[in-house]
Amino acid sequence: MSVLVVGMSHKSAPVSLLERVALDGDGVHKLIDDVAACEHVTEVTVIATCNRLEIYADVDRFHGSVEEVSRLLIERAGEATEAMLPHLYVHYDDGAVSHLFQVVAGLDSMALGEGQILGQTRDALSAGQEIGTVGPSLNVLFQQALRVGKRARAETDIDRAAPSLVSAALDRSHTAVGDLSGKRALVLGAGAMAGLATATLSRRGAASVTVANRTSGNADRLAGEYGARSALLADLEAELALADVVVSCTGSTGTIVTAAMVAAATVDGRELAIVDLALPHDVEPEAGALPGVTLINLAELADELRDSEAGREVEAVRRIVTQEVAAFLSARRQASVTPTVVALRSMATSVVDAEMDRLSGRLPDLDPATRAEVLHTVRRVADKLLHEPTVRVKELANESGAVSYAAALAELFALDPEAVDAVTRPEGLSS
Repeated sequence: MSVLVVGMSHKSAPVSLLERVALDGDGVHKLIDDVAACEHVTEVTVIATCNRLEIYADVDRFHGSVEEVSRLLIERAGEATEAMLPHLYVHYDDGAVSHLFQVVAGLDSMALGEGQILGQTRDALSAGQEIGTVGPSLNVLFQQALRVGKRARAETDIDRAAPSLVSAALDRSHTAVGDLSGKRALVLGAGAMAGLATATLSRRGAASVTVANRTSGNADRLAGEYGARSALLADLEAELALADVVVSCTGSTGTIVTAAMVAAATVDGRELAIVDLALPHDVEPEAGALPGVTLINLAELADELRDSEAGREVEAVRRIVTQEVAAFLSARRQASVTPTVVALRSMATSVVDAEMDRLSGRLPDLDPATRAEVLHTVRRVADKLLHEPTVRVKELANESGAVSYAAALAELFALDPEAVDAVTRPEGLSS
């Protein structure tokens, strides 16, 4: 079996599309049930947040399962397949493990390092367990992912990376417009990064903060938390004309602030600082060439961040994730040969027992002490003969390549396939 991830997030889809596939608790359960009914799926659960919808499934076939699972997501969006496919991403097997570990560590979040994803991943595991669609494969994977997320936050300050990014951006804006106190600020978006920007602007004494979003509900919610004003992106041109500092982080897939809009907003010759924290960018790069306009984009900030303490924390988390992925995959590959090794040792034990029975028949007067010594000696010989092959097959399982060393071992020793399969079943594991 192999793990398959099919999903979309703020990195692959516009907010408008993510909103259409957003699910409540009942919707998550329904999606899990639908995926579980797919022919090639044996286990499944779903991570659902405001910026992410990902299906994690244990599958016995890649092509058939990816088509079925993708179709279920496309149906929920109400979009044509051709329009949806560019916004979906697929990770399989080793790539799926790496992706989940990065997600839970906070490296894939809109607000880098945010801790909410830990609870959301735990909820996904609980939902699958509650419905009965999470089995040994996904349970082990998600439990390890949660440990990776906790380790990343225990050993680094990754949760401070996003606030550091916002602070660095506003420090850069100081050169253009001066101290923020008395300045009018406009935040575009209402997600986690927008929340950080709004909080930082309020803390630094901006005279006013306006939160503009595509829908009023999220804008009202975020603005209400910080005593800010809310607005709609439909009124963006008018809002730009009132701002001294703009921080944009909408998660849209195309630009929403054009150079023409910025030119119209600064026709009076005033200074305007624009911080574009979106990926892909929200603001047309040409806007930065306009008189009086300073455009600070994520690429410039990333260079600064890389050399900063926050950047070092991000790199530290990347190293942790790389280590944990390698360790998990190594353990999984070694575990994959365990049934064959157990079956081989079981066969050896059966051979020893049969030979001892034959010896007892030929030497019925053999005293118990001598029989015990012979049995001990024969078992030691069998163990020594099997030791090197079983150690090597576990080592070779970690090497890349298409060779199945477990299958080769089973073939060489003519192991009964039923005996190997029995080890992986609950009754086999408990024996």
